[in-house]
Amino acid sequence: MTIERAKATPLEIRRVHRLVARAAGLPGVQAEVEANHDENRWWPTSISDPRVRMLAAGWSTRVSYRMVETYARVIASANARGFDNLVAASDAELASLVRPIGLPQTRIDYLRSLAELLRGWEKEGTDPTGDTADCDALILDFATRVRGASYKVAQCALLTARGYHCGIIPVDSGMVTKLAPALGLALPTGAVAHERMRHVLEAAVHARSAEFRSLATDNEYLVTIPEGSEPTWFAHLVLIYFKRLYLNGPAQQLCRRRPVCSKVVDCAHRARRA
Repeated sequence: MTIERAKATPLEIRRVHRLVARAAGLPGVQAEVEANHDENRWWPTSISDPRVRMLAAGWSTRVSYRMVETYARVIASANARGFDNLVAASDAELASLVRPIGLPQTRIDYLRSLAELLRGWEKEGTDPTGDTADCDALILDFATRVRGASYKVAQCALLTARGYHCGIIPVDSGMVTKLAPALGLALPTGAVAHERMRHVLEAAVHARSAEFRSLATDNEYLVTIPEGSEPTWFAHLVLIYFKRLYLNGPAQQLCRRRPVCSKVVDCAHRARRA
């Protein structure tokens, strides 16, 4: 079973492109994207085992940006031990490992159920990194069967397992509550909103892939988007850092007439209001 992909409307696609285009031109957003695009601090490419990548995606939940270095040390230690050794470790050993990032029992439960899911996938012949994998179905299965996971964690887990440029755009809670209104997106209630928004964002990049790719070029981003891949990872980072820098406040530069106002930041509406 999967969540049916409702077709993104032309208006939704235009609004996503318009917001990404505006956000991509903001210096603060560009600096953050460049710092995290080719080598992401949360999901480093130095982790080669997709199982550890999926573990890292789950263990990153409820870790603040100011703790990213602490989180990175925990993940590096987990990666050095190896996934099989982690699964074989006692709860006390695992609790000691994750103590710096908190919620030890939640993170232990996530690891144990992730290992169980992966064993099940192996028996079924399911390869989450395979070219023919049904990512929608895998995300739903992951969210259903892994303790402490959700759609947003499952999206991140499959993204990290498959690589930055696999076409998945993960959607966190802030994107649902802050970005969706900025885009005029009507989302269903509950956790399924993360999937609906993911489908819209991915559809927008797919429909206007060359235009999204040109945003990186035109703004002279120092990032590498592989040939033949859609710039979903680039679009995700632009949106996530725009949300963090401008919507979490929200910033005073924002126009309150979004999504009707296409300029979004520092527009004439705001100047008149001031």
